[in-house]
Amino acid sequence: MTQSIPLRPFLPKDTVGLRELFAQAIEELTQEDYDEDQRAAWVSRVADGESFAQRLAAATTLVVEIDGELSGFGSLKDNRVIDMLYVHPHFAGSGVGSALLDALERLAKGRGTETISVDASDTAQIFFEDKGYVAQSRNSVPLQDQWLMNTTMTKTLTPATKDKA
Repeated sequence: MTQSIPLRPFLPKDTVGLRELFAQAIEELTQEDYDEDQRAAWVSRVADGESFAQRLAAATTLVVEIDGELSGFGSLKDNRVIDMLYVHPHFAGSGVGSALLDALERLAKGRGTETISVDASDTAQIFFEDKGYVAQSRNSVPLQDQWLMNTTMTKTLTPATKDKA
């Protein structure tokens, strides 16, 4: 299913739309795990559009755009860290996140990375567990006057093998 999801590189013109997607994903998808003040602090991380664009451009960032609508994005930092992975609430559960993660893992593995990591929000932890990531440590992240919890998770990438297709 993930093969039908269109992936492309991040372009600077995506910045405004991805900031909105980031905010909507946090506001709508993390309500069970983070309170309103925590979500507001988290969203504030992209308040400066220029620094957000620089963060996306400094990493390998992939974007999913379906029928002209930004549907998700993910970024790979230093070829070994999933820095961001966000899906628009309308596309949650549709395979967009899985397609992004799979592509970022393939890029990392192709560049010689053996172990990949992510600091997964409490909301995303089950998603990453289902993809083979293992919890390593709990983290308390200070943002503004709030503390947000997340979990550092890692996955060993299997050596590249030739497909039998």
